[in-house]
Amino acid sequence: MSYVKIENLFFNYGENETLKNISFNINKNTVHSIIGPSGCGKSTLLRCFNRLYDPSSVKISGKISIDKVYDNILSNRVDEIDLRQKIGMVFQKPNPFPKSIYENVVYGLKVRGIKNKNTLLQKCEQSLIGAGLWDEVKDRLNASAFSLSGGQQQRLCIARSLVVDPEILLLDEPTSALDPISLTVIEELILNLKKKLTLVLVTHNLNQAKRVSDYVTFLFSGELVESLPVKDFFTNSTEKKTQMYINGFMG
Repeated sequence: MSYVKIENLFFNYGENETLKNISFNINKNTVHSIIGPSGCGKSTLLRCFNRLYDPSSVKISGKISIDKVYDNILSNRVDEIDLRQKIGMVFQKPNPFPKSIYENVVYGLKVRGIKNKNTLLQKCEQSLIGAGLWDEVKDRLNASAFSLSGGQQQRLCIARSLVVDPEILLLDEPTSALDPISLTVIEELILNLKKKLTLVLVTHNLNQAKRVSDYVTFLFSGELVESLPVKDFFTNSTEKKTQMYINGFMG
């Protein structure tokens, strides 16, 4: 059953039409990858899910609905702060705050006014466990987040998103700046997280899309080429553009 529905989505930066009539569905508790050549609109599409754009400089139309949560997240009636707590985001490069590991994780809770120390510590532990980082940092929660390795920092950013109990997690090239070992750890984490969350992943790495995805959506020049279950996408697609892209002839 479709959990997120994207319908007739258009997105313009000034005169530049970045997304052109995009429509597809995302199922709950799946990893849905968005792939395509550089500049095709992948990251722009991802940012539409939690409205991480300047409304004064763009023109957007269409509809993104989330079952039993939002009729249309693009509506001006939707509170952006509330939306971003339900839909977390992890960026290409780790971006920890210049604070301790503990303060990074509980930041979102403190913003919401939660002050109880036991509650904060419990949620911190749960989120670090969920991000696969607890055992590595449990004895140094007061250390600077910058003392962590790049892969650990990225998992810290995931924990920071998890602490407010999101329903969807957006991942924008989350492993592109990491070493192969950290990449493997993050991919295992993604597969584990889909038991509780719905994940939308932007990736240039086709092998990564094969390894972790349940569904793949392929964009080209701001247009939707096709959106299919991962096995069908890589083995049964009849679209010429898809075949060319996965065989390395464009992008």
